[in-house]
Amino acid sequence: MTDLIVLRPRQSGANNLLCSKLNHHFHNNFFMGTRRKSRELVLQMLFQADMGKQTVDHVQRTFWAEHAGTSADVRGFAEDLFRVATDRGPEIDKLIERHAEHWRMERMAAVDRNLLRAGVAEFLAYPETPRAVVINESLEIARKFSSLESVQFVNGVLDSVAKELQKPA
Repeated sequence: MTDLIVLRPRQSGANNLLCSKLNHHFHNNFFMGTRRKSRELVLQMLFQADMGKQTVDHVQRTFWAEHAGTSADVRGFAEDLFRVATDRGPEIDKLIERHAEHWRMERMAAVDRNLLRAGVAEFLAYPETPRAVVINESLEIARKFSSLESVQFVNGVLDSVAKELQKPA
């Protein structure tokens, strides 16, 4: 028995499922960039830790056992973001709650809160990455793993956090 908790992309119809299966390998290896894939993996790791109430070490061990074929570049960036998101978790959660008006972390959809955690972690760890790139990537991942309504929510919160972080200290 495994403790791996799997987050799968949402499906929007039977044809989408068929196309997804036919194009999965081609799409992931040709179109999806290293950082996009890393960001998706970070979301999945954070989701596993959150929903399974698992330790960081346990998540890393079980997650990478299931994703042994992941390239070193993808894994390296994913591990960096996961480490920042977990090491600075309380700080990240406070930032998110401050900018998600009338929403507490535990009331947010699990995918959304973990996607926000990953995005804010990237803002903090990689300030040289344009904020718009981080936000856009997060929105694409939200479209894949969450609801259409979540896209606007994620956009608003990340945009607001980004503006705060850009202000001079």
